Amino acid sequence: MSLGRTPRRRTHRRAAVPAAAVAAGVLALSACGSGGTSGGSSGAGFVTGTGGIDTVAKSKRQDAPELEGETLDGDRLSTADYKGKILVINVWGSWCTPCRAEAPYLAKVAEETEAKGVAFVGINTRNPEKGPALAFEKDFGVGYPSLYDPTGKQLLRFPKGSLNAQAIPSTIVIDRDGKIAARALFALNGEKLHKMIDPLIAEK
Repeated sequence: MSLGRTPRRRTHRRAAVPAAAVAAGVLALSACGSGGTSGGSSGAGFVTGTGGIDTVAKSKRQDAPELEGETLDGDRLSTADYKGKILVINVWGSWCTPCRAEAPYLAKVAEETEAKGVAFVGINTRNPEKGPALAFEKDFGVGYPSLYDPTGKQLLRFPKGSLNAQAIPSTIVIDRDGKIAARALFALNGEKLHKMIDPLIAEK
């Protein structure tokens, strides 16, 4: 996995390069793993279940960042447009074997839960060209959009100490209030996806 008109502008460019390098380095260290370590401090309030899914009590959840950019299809997308919905964000790459294993389950559960106010958005990363990623979506019947993020910059928007993406694949679930509620750092099946999503559907 895991991302000159004045001297001031040149300084900005120098600052941007390390950020992109950090993203790429993080993704490279944990790419295509079967799991990962939980992020955050000991007081962050995360609970890791027996299935390896991290969850946060409603009162302790952090705000999710707004993600926006171009999708694989060339459209503009902002997660702000999903306000009031439960949002499932899946980080994936077409080159990633565990991503291929979980893709049919993601596509199926996205259809199953759409009427219940759940939306899915992918973050496609470390694909230098869109072609293989678009073929991946077609092969596995993925009907929801994915932001195209070849260097992992979108992942840097998640706050430190939160349930952020630390592996490829990663799945993060945002509650109706726009807060980070659950995370998995491994390939999911339908049962585990519902384990992450269904409690949030039931929340009032």
